[in-house]
Amino acid sequence: MLLEIPPLSLRAFSFTCAAIVLMAMSRALGFRLRPAKGEAFALIVTAVFLLFGFNLFTAFGQLFTQASNAAIIAYTMPAMTAVLSAFVLGDTLDKRRILAICVGLVGLGVLSAADVAAIKSAPLGPVFMLLAAFSWSIGNVLMQAHEWTLSPLVRAAWFFVISASLTWPFVFVFEPPQELVPPSSPTVWVLMFHILGPMVACYMMWTTLLGHLSATVAAISTLLAPVVGVLSAVILLGDPMTWQKALALFLIVASIAIAIFRKSSAREAPE
Repeated sequence: MLLEIPPLSLRAFSFTCAAIVLMAMSRALGFRLRPAKGEAFALIVTAVFLLFGFNLFTAFGQLFTQASNAAIIAYTMPAMTAVLSAFVLGDTLDKRRILAICVGLVGLGVLSAADVAAIKSAPLGPVFMLLAAFSWSIGNVLMQAHEWTLSPLVRAAWFFVISASLTWPFVFVFEPPQELVPPSSPTVWVLMFHILGPMVACYMMWTTLLGHLSATVAAISTLLAPVVGVLSAVILLGDPMTWQKALALFLIVASIAIAIFRKSSAREAPE
């Protein structure tokens, strides 16, 4: 997509389409759309970090480094979220969660070891991805720091409305729409998947998930994303399954298991 659609235009269009879909779903289900008194400011601040900042930084990060490297660097998010949650929300950073974070980071380190030279050759990309991870982590903490009255679906819809409103002015200044070339058909199909999948479905589920798990445990569970990415590349693109990839995937899955499943098999209580 980024080869044919500039990053700001891509985000602005995707945000707008996702906002329309989620608002329509919220209205059809009869949810209250209007924020309660004092809730609008919390929606704006959370959207700036959780959606606007994260997606903007990742778009630029992917322009300056390979997509696989960008994804690996971005998934330092769980460690950042855990530290911020401990300081801001008072989450317990016990030995089990610290071990889970460390195991996951080792897995990411093994996964990126083969591409150290590529990362060093394009340092601007990793900087953008680290900023994206930090922005997303702050957004997660803000999400749990506020007592929301709106349903998760409506909250997700407002996050996209706010982010679209913030992005379009930048588009008109730096990427005038009249200068853009229409994308090819394959790119349009990928764009549709991008809007309905990662934007609409995933943000809706993530907003709901944060209401049932601590920010730290929820963030650690996102380490499954690099696993899916690597396995997809092996199955769909024919990438070789090296021992580094196999070890990294094992460590990442182990990290999630350590974080989510207690010895007593008790479920994580909502916080």
